[in-house]
Amino acid sequence: QVQLVESGGGLTQPGGSLRLSCAASGTIYYFNTMAWYRRAPGDDRDLVASITNGGDTNVADSVKGRFTISRDNANNTVYLQMNNLKSEDTGVYYCNLAHRRHLWTSYDNYWGQGTQVTVSS
Repeated sequence: QVQLVESGGGLTQPGGSLRLSCAASGTIYYFNTMAWYRRAPGDDRDLVASITNGGDTNVADSVKGRFTISRDNANNTVYLQMNNLKSEDTGVYYCNLAHRRHLWTSYDNYWGQGTQVTVSS
């Protein structure tokens, strides 16, 4: 079983910055990807950015150039540095970990409880 604990959300003005952290604990397999998703009010939960254990990243076009995802493999922690925040970045941000024991097995998914990010003047 894997547990994910998020921190770092809050309220900021447009143009501000926030940094989200997500610490994973439990049995985590080598083949894993950690990611941040966002659920804006009235919308579905969408991928913001992901990073594999090897450091390969995927960032949504809407945040490219403003958000940076990184991870500390030694501490099983993923970060999301959010700069130049806009009102449309408002939402609940969820940490996700997907891992599999072997290359031929399916992925198991785990989610954090979510952290609120509000961008408003």
